[in-house]
Amino acid sequence: MAELGVGPHRSGDIADQLGREVQSPAPTRGKLISKGMVWSPSHGDTAFTVPLFDQFMKRTMPEMS
Repeated sequence: MAELGVGPHRSGDIADQLGREVQSPAPTRGKLISKGMVWSPSHGDTAFTVPLFDQFMKRTMPEMS
């Protein structure tokens, strides 16, 4: 998601970025929602709960870029 930039992002776009089918990341998405790291502002959308978290992820995990 961090690679996609400021969200929210469609579930299909996230799955494409991961190279997976659209249903595949759903369990991980659910876990991240329950931990409070992401939220769903509308059906099928996902966004980080903390502003600028995408930039933080890029700085702390440069190998993923």
